[in-house]
Amino acid sequence: MTHLYIIRHGQAINDVQKTTGDPGLSPLGVKQAEHLRNRLAVSGEISADVLISSTMLRAKQTAEIIAPALDLPITFDDEVQEQRPGDALNMTEKEFIAKFAPVAFEEKPFFRVAPGAESWVEFTFRAGTTLSRIIREHDSKTIVIVCHGGIVDASFLLFFGLSSLQFPHVLFYTHNTSITHWYKETNGWAERLNLPMSWMLERYNDAMHLRDLTSPVTIPWKDIAARPVTGAETSIAPIEAE
Repeated sequence: MTHLYIIRHGQAINDVQKTTGDPGLSPLGVKQAEHLRNRLAVSGEISADVLISSTMLRAKQTAEIIAPALDLPITFDDEVQEQRPGDALNMTEKEFIAKFAPVAFEEKPFFRVAPGAESWVEFTFRAGTTLSRIIREHDSKTIVIVCHGGIVDASFLLFFGLSSLQFPHVLFYTHNTSITHWYKETNGWAERLNLPMSWMLERYNDAMHLRDLTSPVTIPWKDIAARPVTGAETSIAPIEAE
């Protein structure tokens, strides 16, 4: 079985400043990452074999904070960076909207906001290719990637088999330090129906560790089971006829 956990970075300073820069985590972002670290250290819910991080500062700092909880070295990978802004680095939200909003919807996937910037098509191709490489290189292992909301978006396109040649009609709002969990295993039900082995989405936007961020009550992670009891593992007994 292969498990893929994609973790979005904590709140970044550029999220607060509404720019495309990469000055690192905000104080809140640091606290969010620390809460995730504490959760993972106590719950033991992710027994990872490899920890990969984007080289953008906000993701790198998040990975460095949570790494002790996973007891793994960090492998930094440029290819799981967010959509690259090129010369639009440090562009304000107002400037971005002024350039991007007037573009016709059908042209948006191919539009670059500035020289050197990636279009949506270029970004999703890079992200999808990189995710495919990572899961191939670490087949049958548990992988954690600390990266960006755009990489999470790309995982949906990749595993759901959606086109990246058009701007998505469905948008995902991935929360800071949230966990997206995909897994792939041999499935007897799919085999019986002669279906290919597919990736399963176990959870999306799991940011439960942020529930006690400003609360006087702390989530007792040590008292919470590492795996939920869903009943899916229990065989279904036939119903006796009356």
